[in-house]
Amino acid sequence: MFVPILVVAYVGYVVRLPYFVIGPGPASDVEPLIHVQGHATYQSKGHLLLTAISFYQPNAYEALGAWLSSSEAVIPRSDILAPGQTQQQENREALEQMLNSQVDAENGAMTRFAGYPKQYSKVMLVDNVDDQRPAGGKLYPGDVIVKVNGATITSVDQVSQAIRAAGVGHDVRFTILSGGKTQDVTIAPVKVPTVSYPIIGVNLVENLPFSVTFNSDGIGGPSAGLMWTLGLSDLLTPGDLTGGRTIAGTGTIALDGSVGPIGGIAQKVVAAERAGAKVFFAPTSESADARAVVHGMAVVPVKTIQDALKWPYQHRAS
Repeated sequence: MFVPILVVAYVGYVVRLPYFVIGPGPASDVEPLIHVQGHATYQSKGHLLLTAISFYQPNAYEALGAWLSSSEAVIPRSDILAPGQTQQQENREALEQMLNSQVDAENGAMTRFAGYPKQYSKVMLVDNVDDQRPAGGKLYPGDVIVKVNGATITSVDQVSQAIRAAGVGHDVRFTILSGGKTQDVTIAPVKVPTVSYPIIGVNLVENLPFSVTFNSDGIGGPSAGLMWTLGLSDLLTPGDLTGGRTIAGTGTIALDGSVGPIGGIAQKVVAAERAGAKVFFAPTSESADARAVVHGMAVVPVKTIQDALKWPYQHRAS
């Protein structure tokens, strides 16, 4: 009788269940993680925190502990991984999503809130790549396209025209700067039912005339877009957006400035409170969920980046 009990206990320890436990992750101050060269910067006295979740596949004991925890949640494996997707593949996708959020933040902050685009440099920045299209695995978010078919480019339209002129199945040669190295990549456009012209599966934005790099410190996913945009906007403009406060938040950022919902809002609120934040910016559609778990921290719903930029100035700390 004793041996079967030991076997069951051992199996409960070593076998991973088809679930994931999500919990509070790090809350990182974004401004020290943003590095600007060629433009004046203005440091805040306060802090702007991006928030993240942690997750892992539990054994039976870990799952039970998480079910009993007020700060963790147990969700089906299918909520994290697509059919046939491995955790390693999901991790790679999350890191690409983080790169996307940084490109969107750079474009949003500099074109809307720091007096640009008055001096575009003549290169294009890859913003988003569809892994199911020809550009997947060849171009990545943050790559800089400097030439197409040997010709120096001056606009996004010029790139689009080169793709359409090549036609379906005919190679287009892109000269790109990726990871500090210049290389040529050839991509053949395809035709898809929803679009009337050939595509390669990327979105492009105009690059700008000084260098911005982000250190995401291994954090993945798209949900830091809002806080990257706020951090970069604050660095590039005089004054202190934080007013000396610690402000946390989460949300995707689109090229039109809208803030989108994310996952794990409850765990991110916990992470923010643990880090000492007094204010939490939440996507409007998830602000009620954030308020349901908060303990004394102000939850501010934001629909657009402009909402988040205005709030600190409308509620200056006394």
